Amino acid sequence: MKTSRIAVSIATALLFAVSVTQATANDAAGVGLDGDPEKGKEKAGQICQACHGLDGNGIPGQPVWPKLAGQHPRYIYKQLQNFKANERWNPQMSPMAMPLSEDEMANLAAYYSSLEQSGGTAEAELVALGEKIYRSGNPNTGVPACTGCHGPAGLGSNLAKFPRISGQYSEYTDQTLKLWRSAERKNDPNGMMRGVAAQLTDEEIAAVSAYIEGLSR
Repeated sequence: MKTSRIAVSIATALLFAVSVTQATANDAAGVGLDGDPEKGKEKAGQICQACHGLDGNGIPGQPVWPKLAGQHPRYIYKQLQNFKANERWNPQMSPMAMPLSEDEMANLAAYYSSLEQSGGTAEAELVALGEKIYRSGNPNTGVPACTGCHGPAGLGSNLAKFPRISGQYSEYTDQTLKLWRSAERKNDPNGMMRGVAAQLTDEEIAAVSAYIEGLSR
């Protein structure tokens, strides 16, 4: 059983590496993302600020809506595309994304990525377990370290479309990991996040979500 779990961890890490390599190849081939932050700001003021705030740091008291400030533009653009195509579904976001043009999605991505994230605070009693999961995973259950894709500071990768997760609301991260675990959300390349979340307990999800909120640049 232990050997099988180690094999799962290795296979997952290899999938991560393939995704990064492919993203780098695409960038070298000239696949870029251009957007106008000013036009993005105008559009955000029309349709986005009610949930994400015009500054991209969300609305106080509504942590189930993620911070978008400082997020990688390629990740934002991909999520908008997925919402538009019903590859990712949310009762509020999907109708908002469906009318957006390619240019509008690129502009919104450029705008929110240009903003400064407000950061967050970790719950002290959850830090030890959260840090262990984030930095080392859980070899006994085949959970890889989060650092493999999101980096030691949680900043992710624009080229690979791995999101910045540092400073994100713990409630949002907790909710998202559980959606991955149940496969209600399934727009992850090669099922990577579903594979990781499937092995996490509620306690581990709560702890790593709290730890991630406390990470900062």
